[in-house]
Amino acid sequence: MTKELAILKGVHPGFVLEKKLKELHLSKSRFAISVGEYPQTLTAITKGKRSMNTALSLKVENALGLDEGYFMVLQIFHDIKQEKLKQKNVKPDISKMRPVIFWDTDLKRIDWNRQYKAVIRRVYERGNLREKAEIRRFYGEDQVDKVLAEVEKLNASK
Repeated sequence: MTKELAILKGVHPGFVLEKKLKELHLSKSRFAISVGEYPQTLTAITKGKRSMNTALSLKVENALGLDEGYFMVLQIFHDIKQEKLKQKNVKPDISKMRPVIFWDTDLKRIDWNRQYKAVIRRVYERGNLREKAEIRRFYGEDQVDKVLAEVEKLNASK
């Protein structure tokens, strides 16, 4: 279980539950009813719109033959990841960005965490070294490199 948790660290437990149900060819609604839960509740959890709670976690783990606490550990890691994102800088230092890069967008309305791919692409297409350095500082080397690799892959397939 430890190795699997290390891989899934930060993933919402609902996504993992949905994958496990698909592997077992189980319907979400029938499974929910079988563990004494409303199907809407289980659907909200599998879509990541609702957190897993302890009581449901125990029911699901028991029904699926998983270790006790499996989904709650995933929920805690997910909550930690979300809190770190909130505590992270809310936006890059936009004083280092020329307005011309985001000529069609109000800088105050950009969701820097949700729209990170578009921001990284735009800065790397039109930005100078200072702007690219700020984006690397804000998002981190790994995330920027990952997005740029995706862009390369898309360009190569055209």
